[in-house]
Amino acid sequence: MSDGGMQVLDGTQLHGVDLSLPPSKLTGAELLDIIHSRLSSYFFGLPVPQNLNLSVLSRLDVTDITGFRSTEFPTEKSTQLFRDYITAIADELKDNPVVVSVLDGSTIRLLLEDEDDFAMLAENVFTDLDVEDKGKIAKNQISNALENMGLDMGVPPFSEFPLLNDLLIKHGADGEGELGQAQFAQLLQSVLQDLEQELSKKNVVFIHKIQIVNGSKLRQLLAKENELNSIVEKALHEKLEANDGLGSSEIIRSFLERNAKDLGLPSIEADDAVAILYDDVFADVAAKEKEGVELDKEELVNLLKDVLEKFADLLESNPVYQDFA
Repeated sequence: MSDGGMQVLDGTQLHGVDLSLPPSKLTGAELLDIIHSRLSSYFFGLPVPQNLNLSVLSRLDVTDITGFRSTEFPTEKSTQLFRDYITAIADELKDNPVVVSVLDGSTIRLLLEDEDDFAMLAENVFTDLDVEDKGKIAKNQISNALENMGLDMGVPPFSEFPLLNDLLIKHGADGEGELGQAQFAQLLQSVLQDLEQELSKKNVVFIHKIQIVNGSKLRQLLAKENELNSIVEKALHEKLEANDGLGSSEIIRSFLERNAKDLGLPSIEADDAVAILYDDVFADVAAKEKEGVELDKEELVNLLKDVLEKFADLLESNPVYQDFA
């Protein structure tokens, strides 16, 4: 994986997990320790995120976590629980993928090796920081330069890599005084050279707070007739209360937009591309509607299925990435 690039953990990486266990009884706590140790390499050395672990245990119907951890299981039961856990975490990651970046210094190294690219970057960053157009900026603005470069250029956040502060102090980038463009470029280069060396010795893994909407949750919803009926009933109830004269496709669209997160749809407020996605889906549906014809509940359920299937197909081929709400 390229340094700074995002990698999606969607469960497909777990096929090679070693499922062997010692031939002895294990408590739930000991079993979880083994499982998490085996999974560590799949999470680039990080522990399994706590929220992910809780979601997996919920899938396994473990409601009393304390009791589970203290219970002793025979080898056969432990092996089955291990397999079930891996299956559950793969399913959970399929529905709610985790996005990570691994920073190993390679992007910074490539940037520093190309003198022209680095000179252009330094000039652009300097210009952005020189808001008063004085041709000089405060020396301690180097920290803002690194923040502006960010993950895309292989620079970790200060919160995830405190050693960055030490590097700034080492090069005097935390002191007073001002820098011209050439001085700024020279100081930035020195800091980045040290940062590249530190990252090559110890990679930084960053978990993004990003939700990937890929249609998997919609597929689950489409398989549940009762839930589809419930959505139509709620939408119709809201329509009657509003008395707004909306058509059938407009009723469905309004309801889906307001309940997007719970249903596994992207928020229409995420960006313009999502708004266009909604427009495309409902333009196709509206074209098939007979103007002025009221649909009964069964017809509305079929309309909802049609809409959700279109969304699921489009999101499967082009997932939407958006920040957690």
